[in-house]
Amino acid sequence: MKVSPIGLGTVKLGRDQGVKYPDSFIIPDDREAANLLALCHDLGINLLDTAPAYGRSEERLGPLLRGQRDRWLICSKVGEEFDNQTGQSHFDFTPEHIRLSVERSLRRLETDVIDLMLVHSDGNDMDIIRRYGVLELLDDLKTEGKIRAGGMSTKTVEGGIETLKRSDVAMVTYNLSHAEELPVIDYAQQHDKGILVKKALASGHACLRDEQDPVQASFDFIFAHPGVSSAIIGTINPLHLRSNAAAVEKALGL
Repeated sequence: MKVSPIGLGTVKLGRDQGVKYPDSFIIPDDREAANLLALCHDLGINLLDTAPAYGRSEERLGPLLRGQRDRWLICSKVGEEFDNQTGQSHFDFTPEHIRLSVERSLRRLETDVIDLMLVHSDGNDMDIIRRYGVLELLDDLKTEGKIRAGGMSTKTVEGGIETLKRSDVAMVTYNLSHAEELPVIDYAQQHDKGILVKKALASGHACLRDEQDPVQASFDFIFAHPGVSSAIIGTINPLHLRSNAAAVEKALGL
């Protein structure tokens, strides 16, 4: 799978409670969401990042992607559940729940296979990996043809490296304010594994920095490391999406 340098994070398509962005936002309607996806395609973005924890994101993407599934690589997750009624999350990493979650994601996304499935860590990366056998289960799901690649959205260096030892991809936090997980990216580069960057713009807080162009500085920093496969951005603003794409092209010298 060849992912585009940036992917669209779709939490804002399905959830506006308990998110960590500096400004409030209104969840886009179907027309606005379809236009955003069309713009992504025009900009060469092929990666969509979703999760059951993103409220209604998966169930909205299914209909929105009808007739164009071959354009996209879809990344979803297992482990974290979000209740739209209470606005609360809870975690379940049992094999039974992971299988249930994958089957549900396939139905919601209206697809036969999910390109990338990540475990949505609660922060206890190593405990999740060792206690529940989640990465081995993702390998089983690959063999069964339900997913194409697996890994974990991790929160620790140890968990990120262990994930890469056992699976295909780790998703790590890496930005101007948080470089602690750099060893995971180094390991991925050395072992030809995938790295997705979450919170590339620090959930929008990087844009509040007192710099001439914090967005360009952020992408220059991230893509200076050749181990980064793609950075996930969560904007629903078409102008921001265009400017982010332009900044990434500049950072990559394209």
